[in-house]
Amino acid sequence: LSPKEAFEEDLLLQSIAWPDTPPLQSLSLRKSSDPAHSTFTILGRMGGGQWQIGDKMEVIIKMYDFQGRPKNCGGDVIVARLHNPALGAGVAGKVVDHLNGSYSAVFSLLWEGSAQVEVILVHPSEAVTVLGRLTREQPDRVFFKSQFRSGRVSETTTCNVCLRPSRQPVCNYTELHTGQQWFCYKPEKLSCDARISHSRGGFTQNITAMENKLFQRYALSILYVCSERLRENIGLFSCSFIVFTICQSSGPSGYYYQGVWRALGGTTVWQFNTSSAITQCLRGKVIKMYGDSTIRQWFEYFNGAISGLKEFNLHSPKQTGPFIALDYPNNIFLMYRCHGPPIRFMNVPISEVHYIANELDNVIGGSNTVVVLGIWSHFSTFPIEVYIRRLQSIRSAVVRLLSRAPETLVVIRTANPKALNLYETLTNSDWYSLQRDKVLRAMFKGLNVHLVDAWEMVVAYNLPHSLHPQPPIIKNMINVLLSYICPQKGG
Repeated sequence: LSPKEAFEEDLLLQSIAWPDTPPLQSLSLRKSSDPAHSTFTILGRMGGGQWQIGDKMEVIIKMYDFQGRPKNCGGDVIVARLHNPALGAGVAGKVVDHLNGSYSAVFSLLWEGSAQVEVILVHPSEAVTVLGRLTREQPDRVFFKSQFRSGRVSETTTCNVCLRPSRQPVCNYTELHTGQQWFCYKPEKLSCDARISHSRGGFTQNITAMENKLFQRYALSILYVCSERLRENIGLFSCSFIVFTICQSSGPSGYYYQGVWRALGGTTVWQFNTSSAITQCLRGKVIKMYGDSTIRQWFEYFNGAISGLKEFNLHSPKQTGPFIALDYPNNIFLMYRCHGPPIRFMNVPISEVHYIANELDNVIGGSNTVVVLGIWSHFSTFPIEVYIRRLQSIRSAVVRLLSRAPETLVVIRTANPKALNLYETLTNSDWYSLQRDKVLRAMFKGLNVHLVDAWEMVVAYNLPHSLHPQPPIIKNMINVLLSYICPQKGG
């Protein structure tokens, strides 16, 4: 790293530093955070009187353990929202950790009528201790394979960002232009040049029996708690408390009303409800999409929503791509390509393993070019420094692109929370995603790029969380994207 990059990395690490959490070894599970015993209270309106649109409502959350004793440390992962399913309304709350077992959730009141407070405990602080330890001690617990072939001879070896020391020689596939590191154990009979494919290998890790019980307990916990104070607030707020935790930016980026996302901060989100409206917006455009499967989901949406768009069969694997779709009469070109390793896809030909930074350096750009980026989920089990350095290389390429073609539109999709079974909790936890989401936002702050706030759009909507958000949320995300492309149009 250059001194400037190293300084930035230190600042980013400080910005995402998590409160100290207790070591699980010294505790019984009964002393971990228990959503059933925990409470929340809605504070009265400052100055008294009825709530008004534009007010900020504060909820105090107090965590207790399974013995009913108050927690005295922070570090729980909590997410909160205010919503009204009947109105199709919802907004994400900002959760503040007071480091003493209590938290504040602050909500912007943005619609008339009733609302429900919903809070979800994603992880107790004790689970965060374990997740942090796993990343430090077992950064290779998700591993990868590469096949090597020459004539009739074929071998497969293990690959990763981090390979444990071994007497076995190593093939160094560090990308020279971007500096992104990747290594494979060298096959016994073949050379490093004989590598033909990249694949997800598997998942191995060591956790104690107590740690396993901790994650099993919380993977299944969605508990409702009712605060008596809630009923006293002049009937405006009904009672519904789930357990979730997260830290947001200073204010919400938008909210839902009647199922439609309304951005705050000056951006008008138009509705593109028909194929013809989307076609009219994209006429003459080149849309290049790079990232993980959450960006591929956007490509698939366009492929199904635009009647004149025809996918060109490149005989690519369905999961990995690359994919191209064309609308000749309207001169629309749409492309998707997955990002480079680490990516947990199967059988990616080495010829198709491309780093986003290198792809961006080959984009001519201009007023008819739209670049869409989304990269986060596959970096969850690795040290955050790996993700920071990947984003630094991508940001440098974005800066070069906007320098030579400043009218190019660059849109970045943020991370989002997801459903967490035991495997997902240990490999793709929302705690990991939250940290990467913060880094992503900080990394591109101040550049002429636009964000689609997938995190808040998933938290605020009255649907279960999913790595690949459900169709109503995707439609709203696409409307945000199209509104950046066509700020004066809708239909």
